[in-house]
Amino acid sequence: MDQQSKVAVIGAGVMGEALIAALISSGVKPHHITISEKREDRAQELISKYSIKAAALNANVSDADALLLVVKPQDMATVLEEIKGSINPKAVVITFAAGKTISFISNGLGTSNPVIRVMPNTPTLVGKGMAAASMSAGVTDAQRDFVLGFLEATGTVIEVSEDLQDAVTATSGSGPAYFFAFVEAMVNGAKELGLSEKDATTLTVQTIIGAAKLLEESGKNATTLRENVTSPSGTTAAALASFGDANLDSIVAKAMKAARDRSQELA
Repeated sequence: MDQQSKVAVIGAGVMGEALIAALISSGVKPHHITISEKREDRAQELISKYSIKAAALNANVSDADALLLVVKPQDMATVLEEIKGSINPKAVVITFAAGKTISFISNGLGTSNPVIRVMPNTPTLVGKGMAAASMSAGVTDAQRDFVLGFLEATGTVIEVSEDLQDAVTATSGSGPAYFFAFVEAMVNGAKELGLSEKDATTLTVQTIIGAAKLLEESGKNATTLRENVTSPSGTTAAALASFGDANLDSIVAKAMKAARDRSQELA
């Protein structure tokens, strides 16, 4: 596969649009990208914005070298049933649905098409995503390189064995929501201490952004950075001791296990 390959994108919601942008950023020509989207107004919006094409589902998959399934997990079985009689037998199928295994996709299609399972996350929408990809048997080096290449345009991508995909879902897939929940809690805590909502939000958001940037660019790990800001018997130490008393590590681990278990249930 190369940048001249024809790509079908099934499902053109927010994540679908982010992937379209990534495909174009990675060098795929817009006229080689065709979407299938039930909402006509949404399809026209993306056609105007990216100069891509739209086609009916069966016609789209019959002509594609790569097929991106960007549909909800609960809709996947129906989509697979619709396309299995039309899919190009040489196409690589890339699924972005949480919990849906490679075997689920292959069995649903009833074909021998190679499948790549990807777990993205929502920062993909701003080019700061984290994706993990797993390859089925039969994926060629060219197909692998093509998929990893356009995913790199969304942020960072790693390759993992499929048995770790549920752990990935619990870590990076659901992870942005953990972060947002912590920000909400910090803002509420600041308000309880007397700050206005505006100031509490500004202080919290910029603190989080700055800390993340420091972690990314300092070359130091989170443990070292935490220790650097924690003076013995100081204010930070008091706050961290409270986290410890509340068993923060256990709370986070339990939450991530719940996400992992739910991902397994969706299979």
